[in-house]
Amino acid sequence: MAEVERVLASLVPWLEVVGGMSWPDVEESADTLVGNALLKARAVAKATGVAALADDTGLFIDSLDGDPGVRSARFAGEDATDEDNVDKVLRSLNGVHDRSARFVTVIACVTPDLRELVVEGVLQGAIGRERLGSGGFGYDPIFFVDGRTLAQRSPEEKAQMSHRGRALRAFAAQIGNKPLIF
Repeated sequence: MAEVERVLASLVPWLEVVGGMSWPDVEESADTLVGNALLKARAVAKATGVAALADDTGLFIDSLDGDPGVRSARFAGEDATDEDNVDKVLRSLNGVHDRSARFVTVIACVTPDLRELVVEGVLQGAIGRERLGSGGFGYDPIFFVDGRTLAQRSPEEKAQMSHRGRALRAFAAQIGNKPLIF
């Protein structure tokens, strides 16, 4: 959430991020990133009565037929940790030459009157053979772009190039200076 707030503050400084509200947990049961982002944004907009922004992100590895994809957070099982998921990816790619991959983030915005906006950000890269770097989270230590992992980059550098940063910039471009409160 801090990454999202930091990027949005620089792109649309007039946007107000409202904290302290509560809503029910939303099960990410859709088969697509778009579906999951919309499920979450719709539920939050309905529960809070204000416009809601939600995202879903997946790592798509070409040689694994797009896996882990929409199940990236649960690739190694329902209670998997980031380390478990990374280990499973590394094991799955053992001996595989083509390690091309992409991160995709979908952001959905739903207003209380049920207007919907969906944008996407994509970052092309490749999966390394070992973890490198101490920053970031999730698959960042094995996702290489231009010779370095996302975990080897500062938060500011990562935000400038990341899939989530790209999706947030697409969102900001779509809303322009429209008066919305999130």
